[in-house]
Amino acid sequence: MKEFQLIEKYFREQGLKRKDVELSIGDDCALVQPAENKSIAISCDTLVENVHFLPSIPPRALGYKSLAVNLSDLASMGAEPAWMTLALTMPSVDESWLASFSQGLFEAAEYYGVSLIGGDTTRGPLSINITIHGQVPTGKALKRSGAQNGDWIYVTGTLGDSALGLDILRGNVSVSAEHEGYLINRHYNPTPRVLAGQALRTLATSAIDLSDGLVSDIQHILKASDVGANIEVDAIPMSPSLLESVSPQEALGYALTGGEDYELLFTVPESQRGAIDTALIHAGVKFVKIGQICPGNKLKLTLKGEPFEPTFYGFEHF
Repeated sequence: MKEFQLIEKYFREQGLKRKDVELSIGDDCALVQPAENKSIAISCDTLVENVHFLPSIPPRALGYKSLAVNLSDLASMGAEPAWMTLALTMPSVDESWLASFSQGLFEAAEYYGVSLIGGDTTRGPLSINITIHGQVPTGKALKRSGAQNGDWIYVTGTLGDSALGLDILRGNVSVSAEHEGYLINRHYNPTPRVLAGQALRTLATSAIDLSDGLVSDIQHILKASDVGANIEVDAIPMSPSLLESVSPQEALGYALTGGEDYELLFTVPESQRGAIDTALIHAGVKFVKIGQICPGNKLKLTLKGEPFEPTFYGFEHF
């Protein structure tokens, strides 16, 4: 199968067709029509085999996850997803793999309202590069730089499940059949908190998605906002599957530094604490207060009132 036949069969006529797409796949560039008084939010993620995913990952899960991790970036800015481009590098054309991969990709795209408008395919080691575009009301985007002293720190969902799921897939950990499926699914199929991000636009002072681990990712907010933080490790939300599968100390390690949770960490001033309850209930997501922003530039962790030191510090790209 030639390149353009591949594109035509598996990508060009697939998925959602948005009305704001003037020209899509098939020309040198795509043309889109952004809404008035909206800023364009753009993010790009690359997933490389044996770096970001195991060779054994089901292609449908890889397609879904490839888009989900980009959607999580838009969620952290409070943006509404709109368009994406896909650069797909493969060692060879495997039509069965492509059919399953594109099915997973377009499942996520249709659910979150994203149109594929362009991209590229080439031969080489397997990697997926997606650039996603979203829209956010001008001046309303959430940033990492807005946290203020006294703000409360929250996270959505539960932390650590994906990292334990990855260790199960690697054969590093064995867990009961009761929990194995859930944990692996949380690694393969993260839930980008798109509606939660939009609900937080007028309430939160800063936000970030948790991709490299809580301890690592919160440092970006602290640096950008020039503040410090106190985190109560006891308050970090963990699922029953995590807590019943490993020791309490190991569970904290996964939750604090495991990465690939794709939950939101955000800061909220005291004046908005009540409004958060209503906003996120409507978004259908659970959230927990885990600490507070403070003066300085250090991150302090406490467990039952005593200083706590994690054993490692999250994923590093280099």
